Amino acid sequence: MRLDKFLKVSRVIKRRTLAKEVCDSGHIQVNGRVAKASLEVKPGDRVEINFGSRKTCFEIIEVKETVPAKEAASLYKIIEQA
Repeated sequence: MRLDKFLKVSRVIKRRTLAKEVCDSGHIQVNGRVAKASLEVKPGDRVEINFGSRKTCFEIIEVKETVPAKEAASLYKIIEQA
């Protein structure tokens, strides 16, 4: 699944267009490398997002095309939040 779509489905970022913009601006790293929106993600990948001075790091547990809002947080595990 594409990174921008995963961010939207997991509700880390609310809209796919915003997720694409954040990816293209270089604020997201996957497994230590700057990631484009089209990067294919899979379970086990480690994602770091820099929102201004905030940094969130999580590991992808599962990739699904659609999930209910209540189950969205089960797709990833927060490792670090600062």
